Amino acid sequence: MTATGRRPGGRTTPPAPAPAPPSGAAVRLRDLALGARFAVTGGREGWARTVLTAVGVGLGVALLLAAASVPHLLQSRAERGQARQLPAGAATVHRAADTLLAATADTLYRGDTVHGTLLRPDGSRPPAPPGVTEVPGPGEMVVSPALRELLASPEGALLRDRLDHRITGTIGDAGLVGPAELTYYAGSDTLTTADGAQRLASFGARSAAEPLDPVLFVLLVVACVVLLMPVAIFIATAVRFGGERRDRRLAALRLIGADARTTRRTAAGEALLGAVCGLVVGAGLFLVGRRFIGSVTVWDVNAFPADLTPVPTLAALIVVAVPLAAVAVTLFALRDVTIEPLGVVRQGTARRRRLWWRLPLPVAGLALLLVADRARAGQAAPPFALASGTVLVLLGIALLLPWAVDAVVARFSGGPVPWQLATRRLQLSGGSAARAVSGITVAVAGAIALQMLLTAIQTDFMKVTGQDGRRAQLNLSLPSADIGTTRQMIKDFRRTEGVRGIIAAIESDAARPGPLRKGEDFVPRTRFTVGDCPSLREMARLGSCRDGDVFIVHDGTGMVDDSYIGETARPGAQVIFNLNGETERPDGPPRLWTIPETARTVESRKDPAGDTAFGIFATPSAVDTGLLDSPVARAMVKTDPRVPDAAEYVRNTAARIDPLISVSALQDVERDKNYASVRTGLLTGSAATIVLIAASMLVTMVEQLRERRRLLSVLVAFGTRRATLGWSVLWQTALPVGLGLALAVAGGSGLGVALLRLVGKSGPDWSVLWPPVATGAALVLVVTLAGLPPLWRMMRPDGLRTE
Repeated sequence: MTATGRRPGGRTTPPAPAPAPPSGAAVRLRDLALGARFAVTGGREGWARTVLTAVGVGLGVALLLAAASVPHLLQSRAERGQARQLPAGAATVHRAADTLLAATADTLYRGDTVHGTLLRPDGSRPPAPPGVTEVPGPGEMVVSPALRELLASPEGALLRDRLDHRITGTIGDAGLVGPAELTYYAGSDTLTTADGAQRLASFGARSAAEPLDPVLFVLLVVACVVLLMPVAIFIATAVRFGGERRDRRLAALRLIGADARTTRRTAAGEALLGAVCGLVVGAGLFLVGRRFIGSVTVWDVNAFPADLTPVPTLAALIVVAVPLAAVAVTLFALRDVTIEPLGVVRQGTARRRRLWWRLPLPVAGLALLLVADRARAGQAAPPFALASGTVLVLLGIALLLPWAVDAVVARFSGGPVPWQLATRRLQLSGGSAARAVSGITVAVAGAIALQMLLTAIQTDFMKVTGQDGRRAQLNLSLPSADIGTTRQMIKDFRRTEGVRGIIAAIESDAARPGPLRKGEDFVPRTRFTVGDCPSLREMARLGSCRDGDVFIVHDGTGMVDDSYIGETARPGAQVIFNLNGETERPDGPPRLWTIPETARTVESRKDPAGDTAFGIFATPSAVDTGLLDSPVARAMVKTDPRVPDAAEYVRNTAARIDPLISVSALQDVERDKNYASVRTGLLTGSAATIVLIAASMLVTMVEQLRERRRLLSVLVAFGTRRATLGWSVLWQTALPVGLGLALAVAGGSGLGVALLRLVGKSGPDWSVLWPPVATGAALVLVVTLAGLPPLWRMMRPDGLRTE
């Protein structure tokens, strides 16, 4: 072949074919890779945008990973709690070398529950509770790390008097529901089955979960949507950081020959890298926060770091959904942007946002919720319809906000300089301002709906106990003991510091002596109560009373037939105390007593604990209490409100008498456990969401200020006062926030009313509107103040420098 490209013989060599340009998937991947390169090689501005996007997305991803860990957290806590439970209703366990006696000895200390268990081994190989290597001996105890720390601190001085055992070990994680739990196991050499202890060969009990009430199911589904919607909205906002500078870079691409599709895919690649970096940042924040989760207690809930493990399926969904959402949001944001070689045109000057496609979303959501109205029939509402309806309403509120901002600020003109700067900026880029506050808008709307629902249903999950906390504050259940010990216990409580009075009585059974009569299946019995006049007056309407009096007390509620009481309790009648209920014969020599002829008939009344006593009431000198058979003491204590730890002194006295004495607070109402759990979880999630919203708004504000750094520096260089710019920034935030809160009140109220109808309630409590609104406004003010230092820094002259 010659240099001219001819072969010998005069033939010309054809030129080599040019390589085919890439097409299809290869082109898309190339454009995405080009956008990713721009994100990391675009100089300081490119890095700043990528970092801000990664931080913003990372905050949302961290909270999503935490939410995805909730199922595992709850399951782990439940499994550890069941593993240490004492078997209930199990088969009889016979005494052996590998068994022990166990009894629950829980107590309260300054509002915190201290879980206690007394143990007494039957032999040399007793089973150890989870987290315990060796069963403690008499006078010894093993404690949780949190309880050990409390007992060693000055704050635990009163509790040390109550738990005066020698600490011989620490309970491991396997035996604790949470790291902050106060738990102990104490050894005893006096524990018997007569004290209520049970013999067991192993620890652990499987208890079936209570079915969730349909109303609580509605609350739970709505709470999940309300707590996660602001997170999703913030992630969608974060991937649009730095949009104006990005558009200028895309215009440069058009200048060198790229077509419109290439520029859009390049922008998507830039957002994709930011989202991927956000996944890494979010995973890092989650892992770091996970290490310190044990030291955080929110609404009495705490967990071990290992508990906070995302469900693999949910974690994979987050990893896939966040980058895809970043690409979709970027492409959606560019739909109205025309990128030309010489600049960027955003659909003319300012095309008005359309209302026709935004308003149907919340309307459709409300309609879907109303169609799903089945919870009133005792059935759970369809979860998909419930969640979808709530999402549509909240999403509609978020989409209505940009339209509302544009419609309102377009009518503003004139005014002070800060006001003009703020309104003009909102007229030019109202969508950015609306996106910045859309998260708080959705959060407030959801909070209003949840508060309306919680307020309406809380009475359904509260049971009136009939107790009167004004007449007495503590109720004590004393174990059966001989009469001398029982009377000594009452004296000990009277001498306890902080005790203003005590309502005490000794109770036993009295029966009619003699054989069964015709038609009787058992000998009639009645209650026999011994107490002083002040105590007996709390249980019956005595009128006059002095020591030595006896009363025949009829049941004033009508629940007990007075004629039945009269079979045993009547003036002049004789009663027997030691009649065996099974054999209907006395246990030993009959212990008889005659009711005086002077005994007066009175009517009973409810005592402070809500119980009604009837039968025979006697004052101490009227009867020899040694005649009573198996007496049981009851006591209700009146504490002195001027003594802060009066209840703790009472519990200390009870523990010295017998660790198994039950001391409970008298309360007018009792809350359902499932409702309390759902409410606690809701408050915990709300606290985490508020923290995210505050952090996200601060990041968004810093990004917007960074976008306008050059403009701010120019204004300062031309003599604009810093205070003027500071007020303009405040107005730029306050106007969208005010409109957002107004939408939140309207949308949240509508959603709340629909949910109330879903659970069969009416008459919403409108007072719940203001706390969420006030919280949202205060949050915005705090974030704005926190954004002032970056604003002052960006007003420096070096902001005029460009790259």
